[in-house]
Amino acid sequence: MTGKTISIEDAAALICDGDTVAICAAGGGLLEPEALCAAIEARFLETGHPRDLTLVNGLGFGNAAHTKGINHFAHKGLVKRVIVGLWSWSPRMQEMVEAGEIEAYCLPGGVISLLLREIGAGRPGLFTHVGLGTFADPRQSGGRCNARTTDEIVELMTIDGRDVLRYKPFKVDVGIVRGTFGDPKGNISMAHEAADLDAHAVALAAHNCGGTVIAQVGKRVDQNALPPRDIRIPGVLVDALVIDPDQRQTHRAVYEPELSGQARTENPKSMTNAAVRPGIRQVIARRAAEELVSGAVVNFGFGIPGGIPNMLMDTGELDDYWLTIEQGSHNGAIIDGELFGAAVNPEAILSSIKQFDFYSGGGIDITFLGMGEMDRRGNVNVSRLNDRLVGTGGFIDISQNAGKIVFCGTFETKGLRTRLADGGLEIVEGGSVRKLVHQVGHLTFSAERARSCGQEVVYVTERAVFRMTPEGVELTEVAPGVDLKSDILERMDFAPIVNAPKTMSAKHFRK
Repeated sequence: MTGKTISIEDAAALICDGDTVAICAAGGGLLEPEALCAAIEARFLETGHPRDLTLVNGLGFGNAAHTKGINHFAHKGLVKRVIVGLWSWSPRMQEMVEAGEIEAYCLPGGVISLLLREIGAGRPGLFTHVGLGTFADPRQSGGRCNARTTDEIVELMTIDGRDVLRYKPFKVDVGIVRGTFGDPKGNISMAHEAADLDAHAVALAAHNCGGTVIAQVGKRVDQNALPPRDIRIPGVLVDALVIDPDQRQTHRAVYEPELSGQARTENPKSMTNAAVRPGIRQVIARRAAEELVSGAVVNFGFGIPGGIPNMLMDTGELDDYWLTIEQGSHNGAIIDGELFGAAVNPEAILSSIKQFDFYSGGGIDITFLGMGEMDRRGNVNVSRLNDRLVGTGGFIDISQNAGKIVFCGTFETKGLRTRLADGGLEIVEGGSVRKLVHQVGHLTFSAERARSCGQEVVYVTERAVFRMTPEGVELTEVAPGVDLKSDILERMDFAPIVNAPKTMSAKHFRK
């Protein structure tokens, strides 16, 4: 071996006890350095080292089946502190938080990525409005997720009369990134990847903190074989290069060129995991799509909103809007489900850093996001449900900056059974868990801040539509076939404003 190339086992040995390790990766296997993560786990299980790591990641990575990504770190003693934007990819890691076995922080995913850039640039942290009024605000919990977690890593400040949050910098000892190709000098190309994410920021932070950058690639190429424009991480930032010949582009496939722009398909829907099938999820998606305005710059979140682009393909309206997702894609057919974050036939793939900058400055006209709980004030919780820490990904970065927000979720959950009939909805059996509650259990979206910023907010469920008004939450539409009193008002923990609600269009309830 020559140049910077070393074995994966030797790379795992570069990580020392107590190190802060930042990893670039996202759900579905996007840029996931799976071989390196597995090697770190194997070394810990064999030797007990490295231990007491601080793990940092913006958008969450792995799979809920406990076998990939962040799941490799879910061992008592291996990590002492975890700072991530999304926790749901590792149920075991969630259990460690609940048991108080580790210190746990949840911050907006974009904030974490942008903070890594600021650390790499030697700046005094990230100063931003993102997170104000939410659980990330130190007036709430400052992102701390259990009693064991006590250090304050977020500070409230006033600059030019405006409240801002300062997310404090920290030393990054190790940065772990992934690419498609690497050369002997450590130059990294992501030519076959479906996203760039925050790879450069992770490498920059570790390098400029005097730490170590380890890059995993699928293939090593000769010097000068890579087009300079393809290089996303220059070799000056990379200390060690490891080769994984079995590297997969995503959890779904070894390589699908339609996701990285090397090829195009005439049938993109065949690759998008279309998940909105007849039923109430489809009803919600159909009604939510009514809020679209031609020419709008749009963002779609995970869950029910992720199925809306497939409906737009069916109706031939996809090109009427400019579509974006937080992982960095522009336009194309957004993939739903576990591989959310990639797009088929994307027109552009930017870093998530650039995408979050675009979002933070108000680049989105309208966003469609999921809804776990909604309360009497119009606040929304998606980050902690049933005492399980879920996290947010880019939810806060997006919801606080879009001109209009359309929340999409079922009216209640656990045991809910419905039937579409005669252009309307029948509630066969109500859910045992209410989602429209007196007060949300975790404040992921602040209605008070949204009002002060002049945002338009709509809440779409299968049986009712609500809007945020200066006076409070107003019920504006009711599904045909649904009884206003017994199916809606008596199954909420608060009384909305009710003036003259319209009937939702029967077309949304067709099978």
